[in-house]
Amino acid sequence: MLLVIDTGNTNTLFAIHDGDKWLVEWRIATDASRTADEYAVWFYQLMSMQKMQINDIKACVISSVVPQSLFNMRNLARRHLNVEPIVVGDEGIDIGVAIDIDNPKEVGSDRLVTALGALQKYEGNLLIVDSGTATTFDIISKDKLFEGGIIAPGINLSVRALHEASAQLPRIAILKPDRVVAKNTVEAMQSGIFFGYISLIDGLIDKILSEDGRNFTVIGTGGVASLFKGEAKSIQYYDSNLTIDGLLKIWRLNK
Repeated sequence: MLLVIDTGNTNTLFAIHDGDKWLVEWRIATDASRTADEYAVWFYQLMSMQKMQINDIKACVISSVVPQSLFNMRNLARRHLNVEPIVVGDEGIDIGVAIDIDNPKEVGSDRLVTALGALQKYEGNLLIVDSGTATTFDIISKDKLFEGGIIAPGINLSVRALHEASAQLPRIAILKPDRVVAKNTVEAMQSGIFFGYISLIDGLIDKILSEDGRNFTVIGTGGVASLFKGEAKSIQYYDSNLTIDGLLKIWRLNK
């Protein structure tokens, strides 16, 4: 079985593939100080709950945008799983996507992996909206060329900033309010966050389409993308598996 690990700024995703399908997915809060041994205890317990064994894992692929966590993830694979991991970004690793921006090294591995995952499932020119710690808009041509994109603050980051920077504004749950104009503080914040992000997504996609002139297949993904389903009119598909599908493809390219 293959273990893929995607370390983001907020959460780290572990997923297991048996060669035919994804079996399980688990998430843990990203903590750069968490050791390989701590990850191993957590991972072993979850695998035991699924009647799996550590020695069932025969390969591992890691993508990380948190450099401080990478050392411990490598150690987890080497010491506890007895496999040498494939790490996205290491020299000689084929990521299956060409990069056409000013400084290719600036592109986060998560964006490239997600782009590769989308290329396995969708045709034509792609526009990927990934809603996580940041909300990114990435363009990938039908020729598998990463052409750049947009980075905006993520919705949870905006909620936290409102609460932490304002003495009288509470921390809120992200919900769709019944109406845009609210009668109380909590619903006013929910309206600004929810409808504001819908407008941000649709507005930026409209700008991209006007500037570029090509037709795009627009895909939403990421931890909070489901919030926008049916609301962001410019998103055609929602697919939560793009990143792990991309990691699976990287393993197949490099094994």
